Amino acid sequence: MVAENRVVIESLDQEGRGIARSEGKVIFIEGALTGEVVGYSSYRKKPSFELAQATHIYKFSPLRVQPKCRHFGMCGGCSMQHLDARAQVAVKQRILEDSLQHIGKVKAETILRPIYGQTWGYRERARLSVKHVIKKGKTLVGFHEKRSSYVADMQSCEILAPKIARLLPLLAEMIGTLSIRDRLPQIEVAVGERVDALVLRVLDPPSETDGVALRAFADLHNIQFWLQSKGPDTIVPFHPLDAPALSYSLPEFGIVMPFAPTEFTQVNSAINRVMISRAMRLLYPQPGERIADFFCGLGNFTLPIARSGAQVLGIEGSAALVKRAAQNAAYNGLSGNTEFKAMNLFEMTPEGFAALGRFDKLLIDPPRDGAIELVKSLGGANAPRRIVYVSCNPATLARDAQVLVQIHGYTLEAAGVMNMFPHTSHVESIAVFVKE
Repeated sequence: MVAENRVVIESLDQEGRGIARSEGKVIFIEGALTGEVVGYSSYRKKPSFELAQATHIYKFSPLRVQPKCRHFGMCGGCSMQHLDARAQVAVKQRILEDSLQHIGKVKAETILRPIYGQTWGYRERARLSVKHVIKKGKTLVGFHEKRSSYVADMQSCEILAPKIARLLPLLAEMIGTLSIRDRLPQIEVAVGERVDALVLRVLDPPSETDGVALRAFADLHNIQFWLQSKGPDTIVPFHPLDAPALSYSLPEFGIVMPFAPTEFTQVNSAINRVMISRAMRLLYPQPGERIADFFCGLGNFTLPIARSGAQVLGIEGSAALVKRAAQNAAYNGLSGNTEFKAMNLFEMTPEGFAALGRFDKLLIDPPRDGAIELVKSLGGANAPRRIVYVSCNPATLARDAQVLVQIHGYTLEAAGVMNMFPHTSHVESIAVFVKE
């Protein structure tokens, strides 16, 4: 650490850090907001930039608020609790627009109204770390500390689903009594509408006494424990064995989606419903159309599209998720107009896309890496006339948008953000591309 410096914050970056300039360097400062005058201390220095922590606020932003969580600043789970929640959405909207302009060299004809909802207790999926710390004489369950591999000493969490948040100290205390407390590094949380599942990553099987403790905890707190000994395909229910299946519903479309605890679902079910509703309005699927849902997962968009009467092909890299999606289609009576295929979409080619047949419209919902090989493959006479692209990374959306607009001749009709992850720097967005 070095002696304190003082700067004016110009803006926020994609990680929610304040951006300032000093002596020809860009300084990224955690805990600082636009317009503030702050003192900072650098923890990493490079020739052209520094990473730093705010040490004192000399001039406060009117948008600064008191963080609700007492662990904010120490826990690495959130980065923006010190900024007014509405202002967080505005920052994310600016990040999206700047990414489209500076990375993609494109501009949306219309900026959609942001989608946002409750800002606390929204997180229904999480991966918690577990560590028994001899020096502290206790077991810790929580997220990692900021910029650290250490597990944060958390007694609560304001963004986790309230029931799960209340269990953190109780889980830690119970795990501390197990014989495998040093062989249980992780807990995956999956909140469903009828059951809450906790998947314990166990490097050794629990003893008979451990099993008694786990069953008693599950019964007392009305949760279901699962065990995972190796990869995701090794998960098995532990107790209770007669618990309801995990599921979430999409009432607007009359759909119920069963899922396994380690299968990907959105962390925020309320925003997911609104997001799907907007995606369907933008895609406007019609009976008789043939539509593809790329990176379809377990059918989150595929089945609502199918409900319109369109024929839908869902494509996903994971064979296990493809199987789950087909099961979900059958469960909801939609097998007649859905088809699913396992395919590595990161290796898509124009020939591979052409072999899938002609599509009227596409929905693309890729992971953070985006869908560059897919969008490169969309040219030619069979190019779909409408594409809805759901993104969790504005940078890769902008890169892919440049290909669609400048190479394939699409118009970026509209784009906007969805605050799926309040108080974090994650930016979820949606864009629609059209071709006359």
